[in-house]
Amino acid sequence: MSEKNKLEYIAIEGVIGVGKTTLTTKLVEHFKGRGVYEEVEENPFLADFYKDPKRYAFQVQMFFLLSRYRQQQDIPQRELFFNMMVADYIFAKDKIFAYLNLDERELFLYEKIISLMERDVPKPDLVIYLKSTPERLMENIKKRDRPFEREMREDYIEELNRVYNKFFSHYKDTPLLIINSTKMDFVNKTEDFNTILDLILKKNDGIYEYHS
Repeated sequence: MSEKNKLEYIAIEGVIGVGKTTLTTKLVEHFKGRGVYEEVEENPFLADFYKDPKRYAFQVQMFFLLSRYRQQQDIPQRELFFNMMVADYIFAKDKIFAYLNLDERELFLYEKIISLMERDVPKPDLVIYLKSTPERLMENIKKRDRPFEREMREDYIEELNRVYNKFFSHYKDTPLLIINSTKMDFVNKTEDFNTILDLILKKNDGIYEYHS
């Protein structure tokens, strides 16, 4: 890989249940790098949000925003990296949930706050967007059985899947690798994980979509 295309910071994205954290961990182990993981389970409003989205949307959103921003501030400068860093989210995805869940007045305040934060957030060398179907996502969510996700509705995942696809269809902030992972099992099948590795190492400066 040329110096121009050298990878030091990769971020994985996708809808809840697609396997972001699992793939992040496997890549960290493979590259002997550092992992940055979204603090999902620390959000005290999340379980209540899945029960009553309208009432708890702003609280859950602001907790995530501040948590994600603090983590991004802890990311060292690029020249200090000794190994590859892999994150299981991108800061920009915060807006996906905000525009989906917040009302007009809440969005007004949210936009004031995030506009001050965005300028200080480092961008990845490559973003990987894992796509899947709502059916597969719900299957994964039920299988891992996190207590705070038990009230999650399938129609919410369907809507989230729609807005994620829309978001990444217009995404131009960084090089982007889109992987349709519906039929992949990169946890148990070495060939599927190796396929993802090959795609990463072929990273270019544009957008590439892979269908399994």
